[in-house]
Order: sequence, then structure tokens, then C-alpha cells
Amino acid sequence: MTIRIGANPIGWSNDDLQEIGGATSLETCLAEARQAGFEGMELGHKFPREPQALKAALAPFNMACISGWYSAELLKRDAIEEMRHLRPHLDLLKAVGSTVLVFAETSNAIHGDRSKPLSQRPVLQPDEWKQFGERITQVAERTLSEGVRLVYHHHMGTIVESEADIDAFMAATGPAVHLLLDTGHATWGGADPAKLATRYRERISHVHAKDVRKPVMEQARREGWSFLDAVLGKGSELGVYTVPGDGMVDYPAVFRALPSYSGWVVVEAEQDPEKAHPLTYATKGVIHLKSSLKEAGLI
Repeated sequence: MTIRIGANPIGWSNDDLQEIGGATSLETCLAEARQAGFEGMELGHKFPREPQALKAALAPFNMACISGWYSAELLKRDAIEEMRHLRPHLDLLKAVGSTVLVFAETSNAIHGDRSKPLSQRPVLQPDEWKQFGERITQVAERTLSEGVRLVYHHHMGTIVESEADIDAFMAATGPAVHLLLDTGHATWGGADPAKLATRYRERISHVHAKDVRKPVMEQARREGWSFLDAVLGKGSELGVYTVPGDGMVDYPAVFRALPSYSGWVVVEAEQDPEKAHPLTYATKGVIHLKSSLKEAGLI
């Protein structure tokens, strides 16, 4: 697979707070995504969850189904039980030709709770990583045997947020587990995404491209905002995330650190669509990604 540019619908309709963009139809999202230049979409809450219906929804816009988020609870259940919960989602991805599974531990995550500042996010103790890593590795080996690569989504408000968390996670998991490099979450979490790309390039099989508004990030840290308050912005102000080229992330440097990357680069810049017009921002993001990929020699 060569590099393809896709999108997550969260720029049109928020999944964690579904009233944000709630009036935007799936058809509008897909039509505008195609107009912006995307070739595929990740799943969101408005997408059908039956294979034929999903294919029928995507077909008029010539869109591939890239993948879809899965909320795991491996801190509470073993790999066998997790696979039972995962099975319908995994089977849907297989049926529509998706080859990666976006996977994150959410059993104690706080990113969806507006009442909790990010400073209260859960943290694993050093002796807890081993069992967690073993369980994820077991799930990843099972999905890979069925043709779908598990890519772990480090995320603000979860146990894998900081650079140290990512390092601990990668050390605790086996080669079947790959990393979803999210430039926005990495930056906000205190890591340099280009350095993460260099360190783990052999185990990076998916990229989420979101940019970070540095002043908003710093204010969110200083004032103890929740994840969603930072994402949506307060008052009339824009939120912490935006599309590539509209913030502080050096995308050419990220892609130069991934010289052999093959797969999807997905714009997943969640914003309030009432403040950040989705088509306008999506188009800007595609243009910047193509320019950055070309500068890095990947296209």
C-alpha cells in the first residue's frame, strides 16, 4: 500500500459529545470529505454497522473504510473476554476490507468527562505494565492472524498519554502490537512526534494527523481544563486541535522520520464545526499534508 490520505468524521460530528455537529448528516460529511480530497474515512457514530449498509453509504463517494475506534477494557478483562467484545467490530472491519484496528484502553479514561481536568487522568504503576502489555499482545496476535493489525492509539486522558507512557507501552508489548502515531496527542502529551516516529518507525502502521494550537494547549495546562473543554474551546475561541498546517507540528520532520511508511495518514482534527467550518479546514489540511509528504520524499 502506498500512502493514502483519509479523514475521521470527528471534524464534522464529535463522538465523545454527540450534540456537537449532531445536525450534520453523514452524507454531508462524506460529500465534503471527498470534495476536500480524502480517499477514505474512519468510522464514527453516524456510520452503519452492518457491512452491506456501510459499503452502500461509502460507495457513492468512492470512499474506503479505513478503520474504526475500539474502546478496550483490558485492565478489567483478559484477552479471551476482550476478543468476545471486539468480535462484532473486528468482523465489520474485515468485511469492508480494513486492515488496521484503532485500539485504546478506556476502562478508566477521563477524556470524555468534562468535569475532570486532564491532571486527574489515570496512571499505571510500573508493576502494572507487564500484564497489560501481555493482554494487548495476545489480542493483537489474534487480530493479526485474521488479517487486521492492531494499532494502539495513545490518547490524552488515558493511561498511555505521555512520552514515558508510550515508551513503557512499547516495551511491554510484543511485535504484533503496532503504534498509531497521533501527532496532536503526542505534542499535547509532551512528546516530539518526529522523535517518536524515529524511535518506533518499524512499529508504526497508522498515523493520525492533527495539529496543535500552542496558546490553547498552554492555557489548558495552566488552567486545568478537561480534554473536551480544550478540544471545543471556551466561549467563542477555537480549541486546542486543528488540521495540519494550522498549528505547531512540523509535519515534514514527522514524515522524514518515516522514510518507509506505507499506509493511511488520517486527518483527525476534532473541532467544533460551528467555530471551524469542516470543509474549509479539511481542505487546508489535505493541502498541507500533500506538501509535507512531498517535501519528505514520500509522494
